[in-house]
Amino acid sequence: MTDRPAAPATCEEYAGLSRRGFLRTAALGGAALSTSAVFGTAFVETSYAAPRRGSSVLVVLSLRGAVDGMSLVVPHGDPAYYTARPRIAIPAHQLLVRDGFFGLHPALAPLLPLWRSGRMAAVHATGLAVPNRSHFSAMEAVEDADPGSAARVGWLNRLVGRDAQRHPLRAVQVGSTVPPTSLVGPVPTMALSDVDAVRLAGHDKWDTHHRRPASMRTMWSGVSGPLGTAARTAFTAIDDLRPVQATSAKPANGASYPQGDLGAALASAARTIRGDVGAEVITVDHGDWDHHSGLGTLQWGSMQAMTKELAGALAAFFTDLGRAADRVTVVTISEFGRRTRENASFGLDHGHGNVMLLLGAGVRGGYHGTWTPLGSATDDDLAVTTDYRSVLAEVVTRRLGASSAQVFPGFSPETVGAVT
Repeated sequence: MTDRPAAPATCEEYAGLSRRGFLRTAALGGAALSTSAVFGTAFVETSYAAPRRGSSVLVVLSLRGAVDGMSLVVPHGDPAYYTARPRIAIPAHQLLVRDGFFGLHPALAPLLPLWRSGRMAAVHATGLAVPNRSHFSAMEAVEDADPGSAARVGWLNRLVGRDAQRHPLRAVQVGSTVPPTSLVGPVPTMALSDVDAVRLAGHDKWDTHHRRPASMRTMWSGVSGPLGTAARTAFTAIDDLRPVQATSAKPANGASYPQGDLGAALASAARTIRGDVGAEVITVDHGDWDHHSGLGTLQWGSMQAMTKELAGALAAFFTDLGRAADRVTVVTISEFGRRTRENASFGLDHGHGNVMLLLGAGVRGGYHGTWTPLGSATDDDLAVTTDYRSVLAEVVTRRLGASSAQVFPGFSPETVGAVT
Protein backbone atom coordinates (compact mmCIF):
# COMPACT_ATOMS: atom_id res chain seq x y z
CA MET A 1 0.00 0.00 0.00
CA THR A 2 1.32 3.43 -0.95
CA ASP A 3 2.16 5.61 2.02
CA ARG A 4 0.03 8.67 2.52
CA PRO A 5 1.76 12.08 2.66
CA ALA A 6 2.45 13.27 6.18
CA ALA A 7 0.15 16.28 5.87
CA PRO A 8 -1.69 18.26 3.19
CA ALA A 9 0.62 20.85 1.67
CA THR A 10 -0.12 24.12 -0.05
CA CYS A 11 2.10 25.93 -2.50
CA GLU A 12 4.42 28.69 -1.30
CA GLU A 13 2.37 31.39 -3.03
CA TYR A 14 -0.94 30.46 -1.36
CA ALA A 15 0.73 30.12 2.04
CA GLY A 16 2.15 33.60 1.53
CA LEU A 17 -1.28 34.96 0.67
CA SER A 18 -2.70 33.50 3.87
CA ARG A 19 0.09 35.07 5.95
CA ARG A 20 -0.46 38.47 4.33
CA GLY A 21 -4.16 38.26 5.12
CA PHE A 22 -3.36 37.55 8.76
CA LEU A 23 -0.88 40.40 9.00
CA ARG A 24 -3.30 42.79 7.37
CA THR A 25 -5.98 41.94 9.91
CA ALA A 26 -3.49 42.25 12.76
CA ALA A 27 -2.48 45.69 11.52
CA LEU A 28 -6.08 46.76 12.01
CA GLY A 29 -5.79 45.86 15.68
CA GLY A 30 -8.38 43.11 15.31
CA ALA A 31 -10.99 45.63 14.13
CA ALA A 32 -14.28 44.08 13.10
CA LEU A 33 -15.41 46.95 10.93
CA SER A 34 -13.95 48.25 7.69
CA THR A 35 -15.28 50.03 4.65
CA SER A 36 -14.10 50.35 1.11
CA ALA A 37 -13.48 54.01 1.82
CA VAL A 38 -10.41 52.83 3.70
CA PHE A 39 -9.24 50.18 1.27
CA GLY A 40 -10.48 51.55 -2.03
CA THR A 41 -10.82 54.93 -3.65
CA ALA A 42 -12.28 57.85 -1.73
CA PHE A 43 -15.95 58.76 -2.00
CA VAL A 44 -17.78 61.91 -1.02
CA GLU A 45 -21.24 60.86 0.14
CA THR A 46 -21.87 61.57 3.80
CA SER A 47 -25.55 60.67 4.05
CA TYR A 48 -27.12 57.38 3.08
CA ALA A 49 -30.51 56.30 1.84
CA ALA A 50 -32.32 53.80 4.02
CA PRO A 51 -31.29 50.26 3.07
CA ARG A 52 -33.74 48.20 1.06
CA ARG A 53 -35.63 45.63 3.05
CA GLY A 54 -36.87 42.30 1.73
CA SER A 55 -34.83 42.41 -1.49
CA SER A 56 -33.06 39.50 -3.15
CA VAL A 57 -29.71 38.55 -1.62
CA LEU A 58 -26.65 37.18 -3.38
CA VAL A 59 -24.19 35.18 -1.26
CA VAL A 60 -20.80 34.67 -2.93
CA LEU A 61 -18.85 31.83 -1.33
CA SER A 62 -15.21 31.88 -2.44
CA LEU A 63 -13.45 28.53 -2.17
CA ARG A 64 -9.94 29.87 -1.71
CA GLY A 65 -6.89 27.99 -2.90
CA ALA A 66 -8.41 26.55 -6.09
CA VAL A 67 -10.81 23.74 -5.33
CA ASP A 68 -10.76 20.62 -7.49
CA GLY A 69 -14.09 20.87 -9.28
CA MET A 70 -13.70 17.37 -10.70
CA SER A 71 -13.84 15.99 -7.16
CA LEU A 72 -16.93 17.99 -6.19
CA VAL A 73 -18.78 17.18 -9.43
CA VAL A 74 -17.22 14.11 -10.96
CA PRO A 75 -17.20 13.56 -14.76
CA HIS A 76 -17.57 9.79 -14.43
CA GLY A 77 -18.66 9.59 -18.08
CA ASP A 78 -15.23 10.68 -19.28
CA PRO A 79 -12.92 7.62 -19.12
CA ALA A 80 -9.84 9.85 -19.02
CA TYR A 81 -10.84 10.92 -15.49
CA TYR A 82 -10.25 7.40 -14.13
CA THR A 83 -7.12 6.87 -16.21
CA ALA A 84 -5.58 10.09 -14.89
CA ARG A 85 -6.49 9.43 -11.25
CA PRO A 86 -5.87 5.76 -10.50
CA ARG A 87 -5.75 6.32 -6.69
CA ILE A 88 -7.92 9.36 -5.94
CA ALA A 89 -10.76 9.04 -8.45
CA ILE A 90 -14.20 8.59 -6.89
CA PRO A 91 -15.87 5.34 -8.03
CA ALA A 92 -18.94 5.98 -10.18
CA HIS A 93 -21.17 3.72 -8.10
CA GLN A 94 -20.57 5.90 -5.01
CA LEU A 95 -21.57 9.18 -6.64
CA LEU A 96 -24.78 10.99 -5.73
CA VAL A 97 -27.54 12.00 -8.21
CA ARG A 98 -25.54 10.49 -11.03
CA ASP A 99 -26.68 11.00 -14.60
CA GLY A 100 -25.01 9.65 -17.72
CA PHE A 101 -21.95 11.85 -17.26
CA PHE A 102 -21.78 13.67 -13.90
CA GLY A 103 -22.30 12.84 -10.24
CA LEU A 104 -21.79 14.59 -6.92
CA HIS A 105 -19.13 13.80 -4.31
CA PRO A 106 -20.69 11.53 -1.65
CA ALA A 107 -19.87 14.06 1.11
CA LEU A 108 -22.31 16.50 -0.49
CA ALA A 109 -25.20 14.35 0.78
CA PRO A 110 -26.56 17.09 3.13
CA LEU A 111 -27.38 19.13 0.02
CA LEU A 112 -29.53 16.43 -1.61
CA PRO A 113 -32.83 18.02 -0.47
CA LEU A 114 -31.86 21.20 -2.33
CA TRP A 115 -30.82 19.22 -5.40
CA ARG A 116 -33.96 17.09 -5.48
CA SER A 117 -36.18 20.13 -5.11
CA GLY A 118 -34.49 21.72 -8.14
CA ARG A 119 -32.75 24.44 -6.12
CA MET A 120 -29.14 23.36 -6.70
CA ALA A 121 -27.14 23.45 -9.92
CA ALA A 122 -23.60 22.76 -11.07
CA VAL A 123 -22.01 24.53 -14.02
CA HIS A 124 -18.88 22.69 -15.07
CA ALA A 125 -15.85 23.77 -17.12
CA THR A 126 -16.11 27.41 -16.01
CA GLY A 127 -13.26 29.84 -15.43
CA LEU A 128 -11.10 32.63 -16.79
CA ALA A 129 -10.78 32.91 -20.55
CA VAL A 130 -6.99 32.46 -20.34
CA PRO A 131 -5.24 30.05 -17.93
CA ASN A 132 -3.68 31.77 -14.93
CA ARG A 133 -1.94 29.53 -12.41
CA SER A 134 -0.96 32.21 -9.91
CA HIS A 135 -3.28 32.32 -6.90
CA PHE A 136 -2.70 36.03 -6.36
CA SER A 137 -3.06 37.06 -10.00
CA ALA A 138 -6.03 34.78 -10.67
CA MET A 139 -7.92 35.99 -7.58
CA GLU A 140 -7.39 39.58 -8.71
CA ALA A 141 -8.57 38.78 -12.23
CA VAL A 142 -11.64 36.85 -11.11
CA GLU A 143 -12.73 39.45 -8.57
CA ASP A 144 -12.00 42.56 -10.65
CA ALA A 145 -13.77 40.90 -13.61
CA ASP A 146 -12.75 43.77 -15.87
CA PRO A 147 -9.73 42.65 -17.95
CA GLY A 148 -7.49 45.40 -19.18
CA SER A 149 -8.83 48.05 -16.83
CA ALA A 150 -6.44 49.93 -14.55
CA ALA A 151 -9.27 50.79 -12.12
CA ARG A 152 -9.18 48.80 -8.90
CA VAL A 153 -12.91 48.20 -8.54
CA GLY A 154 -14.36 44.77 -7.83
CA TRP A 155 -17.38 43.41 -9.67
CA LEU A 156 -19.50 43.35 -6.51
CA ASN A 157 -18.62 46.98 -5.78
CA ARG A 158 -19.85 47.83 -9.28
CA LEU A 159 -22.98 45.79 -8.59
CA VAL A 160 -23.94 47.69 -5.43
CA GLY A 161 -22.88 50.96 -7.07
CA ARG A 162 -25.33 50.58 -9.95
CA ASP A 163 -27.68 53.21 -8.52
CA ALA A 164 -27.64 56.16 -6.13
CA GLN A 165 -28.01 54.09 -2.97
CA ARG A 166 -24.81 54.20 -0.90
CA HIS A 167 -25.44 52.27 2.28
CA PRO A 168 -22.55 50.36 3.89
CA LEU A 169 -24.70 47.34 4.79
CA ARG A 170 -25.72 46.76 1.21
CA ALA A 171 -22.59 44.63 0.72
CA VAL A 172 -21.03 42.79 3.65
CA GLN A 173 -18.06 40.45 4.02
CA VAL A 174 -18.74 38.01 6.86
CA GLY A 175 -16.12 35.97 8.69
CA SER A 176 -13.15 38.25 8.07
CA THR A 177 -12.31 41.91 8.54
CA VAL A 178 -10.31 41.90 5.30
CA PRO A 179 -12.65 42.65 2.37
CA PRO A 180 -12.14 40.63 -0.82
CA THR A 181 -11.07 42.35 -4.03
CA SER A 182 -14.60 41.92 -5.38
CA LEU A 183 -15.88 44.44 -2.78
CA VAL A 184 -13.11 47.00 -3.16
CA GLY A 185 -14.05 50.29 -4.80
CA PRO A 186 -15.72 53.66 -4.31
CA VAL A 187 -18.98 52.37 -2.84
CA PRO A 188 -18.91 51.83 0.96
CA THR A 189 -19.04 48.22 2.10
CA MET A 190 -18.56 46.44 5.41
CA ALA A 191 -16.32 43.60 6.58
CA LEU A 192 -16.91 41.89 9.91
CA SER A 193 -15.60 38.85 11.72
CA ASP A 194 -19.02 38.17 13.22
CA VAL A 195 -22.15 40.21 13.90
CA ASP A 196 -21.58 40.65 17.63
CA ALA A 197 -17.98 41.81 17.19
CA VAL A 198 -19.07 45.05 15.52
CA ARG A 199 -18.93 47.86 18.05
CA LEU A 200 -17.36 51.22 18.69
CA ALA A 201 -14.17 50.80 20.73
CA GLY A 202 -14.70 52.15 24.22
CA HIS A 203 -18.48 51.91 24.04
CA ASP A 204 -18.90 49.10 26.56
CA LYS A 205 -20.93 48.27 29.64
CA TRP A 206 -19.16 50.98 31.66
CA ASP A 207 -20.22 53.69 29.20
CA THR A 208 -23.74 53.79 30.62
CA HIS A 209 -24.48 57.29 29.32
CA HIS A 210 -23.27 56.53 25.78
CA ARG A 211 -20.70 59.29 25.96
CA ARG A 212 -18.22 57.54 23.67
CA PRO A 213 -20.51 57.49 20.57
CA ALA A 214 -21.62 61.06 21.21
CA SER A 215 -18.07 62.37 21.51
CA MET A 216 -16.88 60.45 18.44
CA ARG A 217 -19.74 61.75 16.31
CA THR A 218 -19.03 65.29 17.46
CA MET A 219 -15.34 64.94 16.74
CA TRP A 220 -15.83 63.58 13.20
CA SER A 221 -18.93 65.54 12.18
CA GLY A 222 -17.01 68.38 10.57
CA VAL A 223 -14.03 66.45 9.25
CA SER A 224 -13.81 66.44 5.46
CA GLY A 225 -11.99 64.04 3.18
CA PRO A 226 -11.82 60.24 3.08
CA LEU A 227 -11.15 59.75 6.81
CA GLY A 228 -14.13 61.81 7.89
CA THR A 229 -16.36 60.05 5.39
CA ALA A 230 -15.09 56.65 6.52
CA ALA A 231 -15.82 57.50 10.16
CA ARG A 232 -19.38 58.58 9.39
CA THR A 233 -19.86 55.45 7.27
CA ALA A 234 -18.74 53.34 10.22
CA PHE A 235 -21.23 55.07 12.55
CA THR A 236 -24.04 54.40 10.06
CA ALA A 237 -23.09 50.74 9.75
CA ILE A 238 -22.88 50.24 13.52
CA ASP A 239 -26.26 51.89 14.08
CA ASP A 240 -28.05 49.93 11.37
CA LEU A 241 -26.56 46.60 12.41
CA ARG A 242 -28.00 46.88 15.93
CA PRO A 243 -31.34 45.21 15.04
CA VAL A 244 -29.37 42.12 14.03
CA GLN A 245 -27.28 42.21 17.20
CA ALA A 246 -30.49 42.41 19.22
CA THR A 247 -31.60 39.02 17.86
CA SER A 248 -30.56 35.68 19.29
CA ALA A 249 -27.27 34.26 18.05
CA LYS A 250 -28.80 30.79 18.19
CA PRO A 251 -29.53 29.45 14.68
CA ALA A 252 -33.21 29.30 13.80
CA ASN A 253 -35.43 26.40 12.72
CA GLY A 254 -33.27 23.78 14.44
CA ALA A 255 -30.27 24.43 12.18
CA SER A 256 -26.99 22.92 13.34
CA TYR A 257 -23.77 24.20 11.78
CA PRO A 258 -20.55 22.17 11.71
CA GLN A 259 -17.70 23.45 13.85
CA GLY A 260 -15.26 25.72 12.06
CA ASP A 261 -14.89 29.10 10.39
CA LEU A 262 -17.28 28.37 7.53
CA GLY A 263 -20.16 27.36 9.80
CA ALA A 264 -19.61 30.41 11.99
CA ALA A 265 -19.48 32.77 8.99
CA LEU A 266 -22.62 31.35 7.39
CA ALA A 267 -24.44 31.50 10.73
CA SER A 268 -23.61 35.23 10.93
CA ALA A 269 -24.69 35.63 7.30
CA ALA A 270 -28.04 33.94 7.97
CA ARG A 271 -28.59 36.08 11.04
CA THR A 272 -27.87 39.22 9.01
CA ILE A 273 -30.30 38.17 6.27
CA ARG A 274 -33.04 37.23 8.73
CA GLY A 275 -32.49 40.61 10.41
CA ASP A 276 -33.42 42.24 7.08
CA VAL A 277 -31.16 45.28 7.41
CA GLY A 278 -30.82 45.75 3.66
CA ALA A 279 -27.87 43.46 2.89
CA GLU A 280 -28.05 42.66 -0.81
CA VAL A 281 -24.61 41.06 -1.21
CA ILE A 282 -22.80 38.89 1.34
CA THR A 283 -19.36 37.44 0.72
CA VAL A 284 -17.78 34.55 2.62
CA ASP A 285 -14.30 33.08 2.16
CA HIS A 286 -13.49 29.43 2.79
CA GLY A 287 -10.13 27.70 2.37
CA ASP A 288 -7.64 26.14 2.12
CA TRP A 289 -8.50 24.09 -1.02
CA ASP A 290 -4.91 24.16 -2.40
CA HIS A 291 -4.52 20.39 -2.45
CA HIS A 292 -1.09 19.76 -3.93
CA SER A 293 -0.87 16.78 -1.60
CA GLY A 294 -3.19 14.90 0.69
CA LEU A 295 -6.36 15.47 -1.31
CA GLY A 296 -6.90 11.82 -0.62
CA THR A 297 -9.68 9.33 -1.21
CA LEU A 298 -13.14 8.71 0.23
CA GLN A 299 -11.48 7.01 3.19
CA TRP A 300 -8.99 9.72 4.14
CA GLY A 301 -7.71 13.12 3.09
CA SER A 302 -8.51 16.80 3.19
CA MET A 303 -10.95 16.83 0.27
CA GLN A 304 -13.33 14.45 2.03
CA ALA A 305 -13.28 16.44 5.27
CA MET A 306 -13.61 19.87 3.64
CA THR A 307 -16.41 18.79 1.31
CA LYS A 308 -18.32 17.41 4.28
CA GLU A 309 -17.87 20.72 6.11
CA LEU A 310 -18.93 22.69 3.03
CA ALA A 311 -22.11 20.67 2.53
CA GLY A 312 -23.04 20.65 6.21
CA ALA A 313 -22.57 24.40 6.55
CA LEU A 314 -24.61 25.21 3.43
CA ALA A 315 -27.42 22.86 4.43
CA ALA A 316 -27.57 24.44 7.90
CA PHE A 317 -27.53 27.92 6.31
CA PHE A 318 -30.65 27.26 4.25
CA THR A 319 -32.40 25.65 7.21
CA ASP A 320 -31.49 28.62 9.39
CA LEU A 321 -32.90 31.08 6.85
CA GLY A 322 -36.39 29.61 6.94
CA ARG A 323 -38.75 31.65 4.74
CA ALA A 324 -35.97 34.14 4.01
CA ALA A 325 -34.37 31.43 1.84
CA ASP A 326 -36.93 32.31 -0.84
CA ARG A 327 -34.89 35.43 -1.66
CA VAL A 328 -31.33 34.10 -1.24
CA THR A 329 -29.08 32.74 -3.99
CA VAL A 330 -25.66 31.27 -3.23
CA VAL A 331 -22.92 30.92 -5.83
CA THR A 332 -19.51 29.35 -5.26
CA ILE A 333 -16.38 30.48 -7.06
CA SER A 334 -12.68 29.61 -6.99
CA GLU A 335 -9.70 31.22 -8.69
CA PHE A 336 -8.95 28.22 -10.93
CA GLY A 337 -9.29 24.44 -10.94
CA ARG A 338 -6.82 21.58 -10.64
CA ARG A 339 -5.15 19.47 -13.29
CA THR A 340 -6.69 16.26 -14.47
CA ARG A 341 -3.78 14.00 -13.56
CA GLU A 342 -2.97 13.22 -9.93
CA ASN A 343 0.58 13.76 -8.71
CA ALA A 344 2.77 11.47 -6.60
CA SER A 345 1.50 13.01 -3.34
CA PHE A 346 -2.17 12.07 -3.66
CA GLY A 347 -2.86 15.62 -4.83
CA LEU A 348 -3.36 17.80 -7.87
CA ASP A 349 -1.44 20.78 -9.21
CA HIS A 350 -2.79 24.09 -10.53
CA GLY A 351 -5.12 23.79 -13.49
CA HIS A 352 -7.69 25.82 -15.41
CA GLY A 353 -11.38 24.83 -15.68
CA ASN A 354 -13.54 24.37 -12.61
CA VAL A 355 -17.10 23.95 -11.38
CA MET A 356 -19.44 26.60 -9.95
CA LEU A 357 -22.30 25.61 -7.66
CA LEU A 358 -25.53 27.58 -7.39
CA LEU A 359 -28.08 27.05 -4.62
CA GLY A 360 -31.34 28.62 -3.57
CA ALA A 361 -33.76 31.12 -5.05
CA GLY A 362 -34.10 31.27 -8.82
CA VAL A 363 -31.76 28.35 -9.47
CA ARG A 364 -32.64 25.96 -12.27
CA GLY A 365 -31.38 22.71 -10.83
CA GLY A 366 -29.21 20.09 -12.47
CA TYR A 367 -25.97 19.89 -14.41
CA HIS A 368 -25.10 22.68 -16.84
CA GLY A 369 -22.23 23.64 -19.09
CA THR A 370 -20.41 22.21 -22.10
CA TRP A 371 -17.76 19.55 -21.67
CA THR A 372 -14.62 19.11 -23.73
CA PRO A 373 -13.14 15.59 -23.33
CA LEU A 374 -10.27 15.46 -20.86
CA GLY A 375 -6.91 15.24 -22.58
CA SER A 376 -7.89 17.65 -25.36
CA ALA A 377 -6.60 20.75 -23.54
CA THR A 378 -2.96 21.66 -23.04
CA ASP A 379 -1.07 21.02 -19.81
CA ASP A 380 -3.49 18.33 -18.63
CA ASP A 381 -6.17 20.95 -17.95
CA LEU A 382 -9.93 20.88 -17.99
CA ALA A 383 -10.73 23.25 -20.85
CA VAL A 384 -12.92 26.24 -19.98
CA THR A 385 -16.04 26.34 -22.14
CA THR A 386 -18.06 28.84 -20.06
CA ASP A 387 -16.61 32.16 -18.92
CA TYR A 388 -17.35 32.43 -15.20
CA ARG A 389 -18.77 35.91 -15.80
CA SER A 390 -21.60 34.40 -17.85
CA VAL A 391 -22.75 32.50 -14.75
CA LEU A 392 -22.47 35.56 -12.52
CA ALA A 393 -24.17 37.78 -15.12
CA GLU A 394 -27.15 35.46 -15.15
CA VAL A 395 -27.43 35.75 -11.37
CA VAL A 396 -27.09 39.53 -11.11
CA THR A 397 -29.45 40.29 -13.99
CA ARG A 398 -32.20 37.81 -13.17
CA ARG A 399 -32.08 37.89 -9.37
CA LEU A 400 -30.95 41.47 -8.65
CA GLY A 401 -32.14 43.28 -11.75
CA ALA A 402 -28.71 44.70 -12.52
CA SER A 403 -27.21 45.51 -15.89
CA SER A 404 -24.58 43.01 -16.98
CA ALA A 405 -22.81 45.77 -18.91
CA GLN A 406 -22.37 47.83 -15.74
CA VAL A 407 -21.16 44.95 -13.58
CA PHE A 408 -18.98 43.31 -16.26
CA PRO A 409 -17.84 46.12 -18.60
CA GLY A 410 -17.12 45.11 -22.18
CA PHE A 411 -18.27 41.52 -21.68
CA SER A 412 -21.05 39.83 -23.67
CA PRO A 413 -22.36 36.94 -21.57
CA GLU A 414 -23.59 33.70 -23.06
CA THR A 415 -26.76 32.02 -21.86
CA VAL A 416 -26.01 29.36 -19.26
CA GLY A 417 -29.54 28.45 -18.22
CA ALA A 418 -28.78 27.88 -14.54
CA VAL A 419 -30.87 30.79 -13.22
CA THR A 420 -34.48 31.62 -13.99
